[in-house]
Amino acid sequence: MVMNVAATATATPVWVSDGTGGLGARVLRLLAASSVAAAVEPHDCDVLVWLAATDADARAVRRESALAGLAGALHDHPQVTHVVLVSSAMVYGAWANNPVPLTEDALLRPDVEFPFARQLGAAEQLVDEWRLAVPGRSVTVLRPAVAMAADGTSRLASALAAGMGQRVGEADPPAQFLHLDDLATAVLLAVEQRLDGVYNVAPDGWVEGERVRALAGAVPRVKLPDRLNEVVTNLRWRFQRGPIPPGLRSYTRSPWLVANDRLKAVGWRPTVTNEQAYVEGTEAKWWTMVSPKRRQEIALGGLGVIIALVAAVVVRLVRSARARRRL
Repeated sequence: MVMNVAATATATPVWVSDGTGGLGARVLRLLAASSVAAAVEPHDCDVLVWLAATDADARAVRRESALAGLAGALHDHPQVTHVVLVSSAMVYGAWANNPVPLTEDALLRPDVEFPFARQLGAAEQLVDEWRLAVPGRSVTVLRPAVAMAADGTSRLASALAAGMGQRVGEADPPAQFLHLDDLATAVLLAVEQRLDGVYNVAPDGWVEGERVRALAGAVPRVKLPDRLNEVVTNLRWRFQRGPIPPGLRSYTRSPWLVANDRLKAVGWRPTVTNEQAYVEGTEAKWWTMVSPKRRQEIALGGLGVIIALVAAVVVRLVRSARARRRL
C-alpha cells in the first residue's frame, strides 16, 4: 500500500514497492516534501523503488517470493525507465581477507549457506539485465550496512546486531550501523538524480568490535578451547535469537565494512553515527545497568554454569559412545 501524493506537471512519478515498513514510510514522507518527485500508483510511475532488503527475516522462501515479485513488477510496468533497488552490503560476504573498507568494485562473495544474500545478488543481476535490454533505462543499486531505527529495525538487522560483539573468548570484528533516516535520504537522492550505478550506504567509519561489545552490554571475555567455544557460541545463538542460519553467523565473525565515498561524491551525507544508530535500533539490556564489578561476578558465575553444562553433555555423549561399542 502506498501513499498517494498528487504529482505536479514537472515532478517525477515514483512508486515505492512497500510504503508500510520503516524505510518505505520514510521514503514516502520525503517524496511528499520533494519538488522533484512524487509518489503515485504503480500504473502511473516512471521510477520504481524496490525495497528488497528492508524487512527480511532470513527465510529463503520469502526471498524467492521477493525476487519473483521484482521480476513481475518490471514486466508489468514497461513504462518504467529508472529503478532504485535497495540491496545490502551483505552481498559482498563476510570474509577474513576482505579489504577494509570494501568499495563498490569489490567482488560479490555472499556466504553460500545464506540464501538471503544470494537472492539479493540475483536481484541485482535481474535489474542490470533489465537496464541493458532497452536503451534509455537506468538503475541505482544501493548496498546499505545494517539499517536500524527505533521504529523500523527488521528481524534480520536485529539478529545481526544481537550477534555482533558477542563472541565468547575471541575478538569481535568491527561493524557498521546505518540509520533508516539516512538510508531514506539516499533513496530520495537516487530518485531525484537518477543515479546510474552501485552505491554503498554507510556512516563514516565504523565501530570497533570491543566497542560494539560494550554497547551491547556483553559479558567479560574468557578464552575457551576452540571446540568448547563453538558449542557455547551455538547455544548462545539458539537461546538468544532462536535457530539462526549458519550463513548469517559468518557476518558476525568477519568484517564486511563498506566505503561511502561514491555516494558522498554525489551529495549524500550521513547524519547519524554508527553508535547512535546501534543504540537507537537495539533495546537496552538489564545487563548494561549493573555495576562493572557485579557484572563480572555474574559473568564468571554464569560462564561456570555453561561450562559445567557443556562438560556434562560431552561426558554423557562419550559414555553413550563407549556403551554402543561394547554391544
